[in-house]
Amino acid sequence: MTETPFDAESEFDRQLDRLVQLGYPALAGLTESAFRDLVAPLRASAVEGTAGLPAPTDARVPFLLVITRDLIGVPERVELTTLAGKSKPGVIDRNYAEDDLPRFDPIKELEVPAGPAYLLFDVDRGEEYRNLAPATAMEGITAQGRLPLSIDEGLAFITLHPAALASNRCFSLVGSRCGDKRVPALWISQGAPKLGWCWYGNPHTWLGSASARPERIGLE
Repeated sequence: MTETPFDAESEFDRQLDRLVQLGYPALAGLTESAFRDLVAPLRASAVEGTAGLPAPTDARVPFLLVITRDLIGVPERVELTTLAGKSKPGVIDRNYAEDDLPRFDPIKELEVPAGPAYLLFDVDRGEEYRNLAPATAMEGITAQGRLPLSIDEGLAFITLHPAALASNRCFSLVGSRCGDKRVPALWISQGAPKLGWCWYGNPHTWLGSASARPERIGLE
């Protein structure tokens, strides 16, 4: 039986449709048409960048359409995440102090494109790094020629592929740091996604570290 080739154009349209259905245009202060027009230039790059990549699985996907905090804030996007087949909205861990999240910037190695949206390729939730401290996972990720995910990218992952976040299959977002030893992470709490943080040097049996290919393609 021949495997059906991955259709990047259809997947791009699915991801965009999901963001529209969730209400991203209104949160961005845009009409649906303006929101679609804003990210449309990335469609061709999604096709070019996924050549040879396999179809999505729960653990690994060919690309993500990432909406940044320049367009929509982190709390608003967290509230629109859910677990696969569930409806309970995501939450932010109470251990984040007020105005703490804006301090977690993408690390310079990511070279995140400026602007409201970009593409991220060959994204993996990093199960192989479960029970390894983020510091150790970072060494493994970079040794493979890959880079960790930021908060924006992690939220895109579980928004567009809710099944990526599952019991004992949660992940750190080592690509966002604020200058101390905290590392953001996405896990499950009371039947919903939670954006929390853990320590750079502490392992957790249920927490891996997500990664992707280094290149990130922006609108410019």
